[in-house]
Amino acid sequence: MTKRWKAAGLGFFVALFLPFAALDLLAYRDAMAAKDVREEKAPDFVLKDLQGRKFRLSENIGKPVLLIFGATWCPYCRDDIPRLKDIYANYGKRGLVMLNIDIQESKEKVSRFADSYKLPYRVLLDEKADVAESYGVRGVPTMFLIDKKGMILCRQCRSVEPLIEKMLKNK
Repeated sequence: MTKRWKAAGLGFFVALFLPFAALDLLAYRDAMAAKDVREEKAPDFVLKDLQGRKFRLSENIGKPVLLIFGATWCPYCRDDIPRLKDIYANYGKRGLVMLNIDIQESKEKVSRFADSYKLPYRVLLDEKADVAESYGVRGVPTMFLIDKKGMILCRQCRSVEPLIEKMLKNK
């Protein structure tokens, strides 16, 4: 068999095999995402925002809520801000309650951070990390999507936008 035929055979094999491999990877990704989706009751909490106003999760039953646990020192949290601003711009006016929950940092430091990044969504202070602990947060950023019934729909969803869209369509 000549080199040309071997190369053609390899090209044919790759062209035939690659689509199936891609389907397997997509199925694996979807299966892994499904593991992130579960329904459990979201722990209720009360935290103050940067203006000193109290926020109670249970008072927001009937609305989808996106919790983003983060910290000012976290580079991944900063990198995700443009995407989070887009989510807020697309869904905030449609009923999504979006909250940044800063863990164990001073109000002054978090306020400077929120001003610097022009965060359009509400920022809450979890000064003792009690709320983060009740949600099992082990690192930041950690995101939770809570449905209108107060159930955790998703933890660390890779693509939260389709879930939000689906919840808002089912008004």
